[in-house]
Amino acid sequence: MEDLIKVVSVSLGSSRRNMEAEVHLQGKRVLVQRVGTDGDMQRAEDMIRELDGKVDAFGLGGIDLYIWAGDRRYVFRDAQRLARAARLTPVVDGSGLKNTLERWVIRHLHQEAGIQLADKKVLMVCGVDRFGMAEALVEAGSEMIFGDLVFALGIPLPLRRLQALHLAALIAAPIITKLPFKWVYPTGDKQNNNPVETRETYVRLYQWADFIAGDFHFIRRFMPGDLTGKTIITNTVTMEDVEELRKRGVYRLVTTTPNIGGRSLGTNVVEAMAIAMEGRRPEEMTPDAYLKWLEGVGFQPRIEDLTK
Repeated sequence: MEDLIKVVSVSLGSSRRNMEAEVHLQGKRVLVQRVGTDGDMQRAEDMIRELDGKVDAFGLGGIDLYIWAGDRRYVFRDAQRLARAARLTPVVDGSGLKNTLERWVIRHLHQEAGIQLADKKVLMVCGVDRFGMAEALVEAGSEMIFGDLVFALGIPLPLRRLQALHLAALIAAPIITKLPFKWVYPTGDKQNNNPVETRETYVRLYQWADFIAGDFHFIRRFMPGDLTGKTIITNTVTMEDVEELRKRGVYRLVTTTPNIGGRSLGTNVVEAMAIAMEGRRPEEMTPDAYLKWLEGVGFQPRIEDLTK
């Protein structure tokens, strides 16, 4: 019997979204677990330290290790604390995969799947943590709004150009990466609830868009009740999330990661699977290596008509 590869995503998100699944890829058995700590940083750190050396790769869920601003990389203090708890097992947050997989998915949508993106209005709730997707959408000719300042910082200033996103990132990144991560991103039970009142600014942005793209927890956190006719491009959705989108009138769901065990996994999980199966450190994986692995395991984006 082949060896079992173990991948664990330790997430600051809700424990209600936990999952476990075993998949067989390229003749290998891979056990995938997602464990939410309900926003408890200490619990997440303790879990990583306890499992260090006992699993093949960690994914960090519900938190980014770093963001890019131009050619500079800024490390989130909270995420660095978690990553340092592992001394033997490699730790990834999905960044390496976002820059390759998500670029490829956008090109696949308009080149292979026949989904028109040119001249379509796209709201990207946060572009800084998915710059590959952002650039690919611009290259596809979409009319963009980047909601980084609106959704992450509560500043009602939509950004319409990549250059503006670059500039905002250069100004904000040195500051926000030093803040508690829960101040800029929904963690714990906040991932399960909309705010009591959805601000008018958010509603207008959602109504303006043909496509809504980016991190699902940002999308879900502020989405209005009516999303009739919209296409959502995201990942990390459960069956319950899909039903909620269907009830709100969403026309089509695209997830950049495939459906495994009834849900589309986070990029941190898929990236952890890649390095565990390849037996390589994260710094050894190039964009071409990720694409070759994705092709080898046959992963395809999920494209689902929710009106059926």
